[in-house]
Amino acid sequence: MSDLAPLTGEPLALDLVNTRPGTGDLLTAPDDLRAWWALQADRLPDDVPRDAGPEDLSAVLAVREHVAAALDRVRRGEEPLAADLDALNTAQRAAPAISELAWRDGTVRLTRRRTGPPGPRLAAWLAEAAAELLADPAVTRIRKCEADDCVMLFLPAHPRRRWCSAARCGNRARVARHYRRHKAG
Repeated sequence: MSDLAPLTGEPLALDLVNTRPGTGDLLTAPDDLRAWWALQADRLPDDVPRDAGPEDLSAVLAVREHVAAALDRVRRGEEPLAADLDALNTAQRAAPAISELAWRDGTVRLTRRRTGPPGPRLAAWLAEAAAELLADPAVTRIRKCEADDCVMLFLPAHPRRRWCSAARCGNRARVARHYRRHKAG
């Protein structure tokens, strides 16, 4: 993964789309995928595999492209392309989800898991997260960061939020504004 740390903490589907900032792609190799997966480990039910390969990365990148395209349209109130929705549905079907029952600590426990190789499983979880986000009415509130050189998306918890991250883009914008004011004076 590049020196730029990925933006995390947004809905999972946005975190995936945000792995392609304006400075380049953060998911260019299987090691990058494993590193990003580890950052998201508390939000994903599967453990990070030690052996994720190029085909696993390809499955996740395909989901990312379709999520980005569908989000771009839906957040503007436009109908997403059928091909994007079909691809997300196909990704979910590639690793079927089952609700597995087990007896633990004196009670029946339900665990949802997916079957198949690591990449398709991760792609299916991500496609499912995208489906939930696309169907959520809040999707129209998703914004693009207002920093000139940033392409990150975020779902603002506060209506006055302007940047993907106050520490990243917010500070840079404030410093630039301060510099312009003092340079003019």
